Amino acid sequence: MKDLEEIAMPYKGLSGLEIEKKSFEIIRSEMGEIAFADHHIPVVVRVIHATADFDFSRNLVFHPDAVKAGLAAIRRGRPILTDVNMVASGINKSLCKNFGIEVLTPIGSVQCSELASEKGCTRAAAAMELGIKQGDVGIVAIGNAPTALIHLLELIDKGAVRPELVIGVPVGFVNAVESKEMLASQGMVPFITSKGRKGGSPVAAAILNAILKMAVNS
Repeated sequence: MKDLEEIAMPYKGLSGLEIEKKSFEIIRSEMGEIAFADHHIPVVVRVIHATADFDFSRNLVFHPDAVKAGLAAIRRGRPILTDVNMVASGINKSLCKNFGIEVLTPIGSVQCSELASEKGCTRAAAAMELGIKQGDVGIVAIGNAPTALIHLLELIDKGAVRPELVIGVPVGFVNAVESKEMLASQGMVPFITSKGRKGGSPVAAAILNAILKMAVNS
């Protein structure tokens, strides 16, 4: 037990906020030189903090207006739509409450299952349709399902919805890369995405939380 205490001693007694601050300092010290604008760095750091994966210091992709658009949507209190419950559970609800923001996650509803069955699509794709009917969606955060991102882009192309920001970082091996490339190549809405297979619900939530923090502190 003594050896364990000695290992933990440098950070023993730190509060949660102090541990987070120290973690961010370690991340910044180990990131090295990165090709991001200053206002993108808090997002990159928080993603690395959530994943312990420094690959995100190289593979995150930002539309030039992404952070600005996300801040505008947050300050207007526009709803946030997520593809799965895991993304929603990772979003800082206290910060959302500051701006009167509702987080919409229809994937678990009976209506979503029925719509998916009717259309012959995934529940994540159906959740995008239901979500845009539930409120004036300002930000869409997709961390799990490429089908949700692909269908969202179809809805945007049809003019059915126009979010101010799309956070599209689905993870996986089937259509994850392709869906993110589609997002990065479209010219209709600002976006934040990641290159390659990596992504996930923690990444989507971390990106959103970083922008929420920026909105509170600016």
